[in-house]
Amino acid sequence: MSTLIEENPMVWVAVQTEGGVETFVGQHDQDLDIAYIPFFKEKEEAQQGLLMMKKVTGRKYEVQAVRCRELARDAARSGFLLFLLDEDGRILEKIDPGAG
Repeated sequence: MSTLIEENPMVWVAVQTEGGVETFVGQHDQDLDIAYIPFFKEKEEAQQGLLMMKKVTGRKYEVQAVRCRELARDAARSGFLLFLLDEDGRILEKIDPGAG
């Protein structure tokens, strides 16, 4: 399992709200057919990353702090991988939360 999940730090993730329900913003890489949730170590990086994410019109988007273990649990439940990104959208770490 990832050290990030084991240490359970606070990380930053994009959240979307529709009809009063908040969910983590997932992305889909069509070339690789991979669904993932991007997350970041710093709030400013997450805000920059949010600008690059695909969004659905009519939903509200913001970045929020969340415990890495909580993010991993929800991602595993929904069949998503986790990608730790930097402010330029480069992948720093790929985590399969369902593998551990």
